[in-house]
Amino acid sequence: MQYRPNWRFLIMICLTLGLAPFYPEPHILGKVRWIMGGAKGMGALDWFDTFLHGTPWLLLIGNLFYVAFARFFKR
Repeated sequence: MQYRPNWRFLIMICLTLGLAPFYPEPHILGKVRWIMGGAKGMGALDWFDTFLHGTPWLLLIGNLFYVAFARFFKR
């Protein structure tokens, strides 16, 4: 049996849960900027929130790598 990711679902959760709330900036971008700036003042809830908003993006990137490497090594 061959693994085939559901791309529509992955993209949908990245664009909704991964970016929500959208205004004034996508939430995950604010969290990543905060971490890149040294993560000063981040509490446990902020790290958990980053994990929840980042999980869809990690799933999408992981599936992209999996499919790319599977095609590369299949040849």
